[in-house]
Amino acid sequence: MSLRVLMFGWEFPPQNSGGLGTACQGLTRALAGAGAELIFVLPRRFDVKASWQRVIFADDVSSFNLLTVKAALSPYLTVDGYARRRAGADPLYGPDLISEVYRYAAAAADLTRGERFDVIHAHDWLSFPAGLRAKEVSGKPLIVHVHATEFDRTGGNGVNPEVYAIEKEGMTRADRVVTVSHFTKNLVTRHYGVPDYKVTVVHNGIDFEVKPRLDERLSALKRRGERLILFVGRITLQKGPDYFLQAARRVIDLEPGVTFVMVGSGDMTGQIVEQAAALGLGQRFIFAGFLRGDELDAIYQAADLLVMPSVSEPFGLTPLESLANGTPVLVSRQSGVSEVLRHALKVDFWDIDEMVNQIIAVLRHPPLKRTLAVYGQTDARRVTWSAAAEKCLNIYRSLVGAV
Repeated sequence: MSLRVLMFGWEFPPQNSGGLGTACQGLTRALAGAGAELIFVLPRRFDVKASWQRVIFADDVSSFNLLTVKAALSPYLTVDGYARRRAGADPLYGPDLISEVYRYAAAAADLTRGERFDVIHAHDWLSFPAGLRAKEVSGKPLIVHVHATEFDRTGGNGVNPEVYAIEKEGMTRADRVVTVSHFTKNLVTRHYGVPDYKVTVVHNGIDFEVKPRLDERLSALKRRGERLILFVGRITLQKGPDYFLQAARRVIDLEPGVTFVMVGSGDMTGQIVEQAAALGLGQRFIFAGFLRGDELDAIYQAADLLVMPSVSEPFGLTPLESLANGTPVLVSRQSGVSEVLRHALKVDFWDIDEMVNQIIAVLRHPPLKRTLAVYGQTDARRVTWSAAAEKCLNIYRSLVGAV
């Protein structure tokens, strides 16, 4: 008999702007492949096409039901950002982000009545109240899945007390807490008082496939000797874009033929653009905006190195994506993905000098670049969504008494 899972999330491809949606996609596809039946509740309605269902569960779309709740939630939205976005919005929406979270929870609880399921699985703080309401309505066990905390999003400064309270209540009342890394587990036990025995680490994964070469124009650029250093992520405090910018200035002073490319968007975009201009980076620093799919794969392939200088990164999927495209990575030691990559360059996010040294080493020593790419791919192949799904299934079985 298969396990039936009621899962709450707040983004899912193609309506995603970050790694959480990608993680939900990978995990649910692997869970379905392992025989679990899922009902996934999203906070807002969007056009769900057959092709989207095929992407999620190409082999067994019948095992996946999608319920949506209309709401104004948006990935990685801060409380202040929600207030700005809501100006002129539909009066149906709540007056602030916290109200919207609880409106989602109330609507989601109504949807769970009449549904048959064995266990509840809620992803990140916006979904925790919904998971708790479903637990109250059904009496079923709840797993809360921590992909990031308020300490990650704020760098530990200016933690929003309401958001922290929601996170803490979710972790306290849940039957089990899943974190995406030991880095995050340590943060959860230290700052939220969650006992160690209640927390299980389930690293994120990747549906690994070596990508075909995608863009002849970029290939021609590389043949001309152009060298590219890449940043992919939200342009926000947590991701350390300002450290990437500082490193760029120093590297370009030492290696004038290098171009730095920043892919993504976020609340620090304007600030970083102004800083790049003030530093005189000019045409050696490119803002590519938000990319996905083939466009993102193509820029990964064109790069000589991906740099992820995150201040606090619970996991970090972009290094795995980069390695799948054959490009080596330099990652912050303050990240979960550093736990699963043995053949990656690693640096403390604040150590600009060492970051510069490692970037230049890759640029000047092609054998180092090739070795990091080849063996890094080997590391990435072992970090699978199937392994993550099996760990989650073991948690489900332990909670419902299945063997």
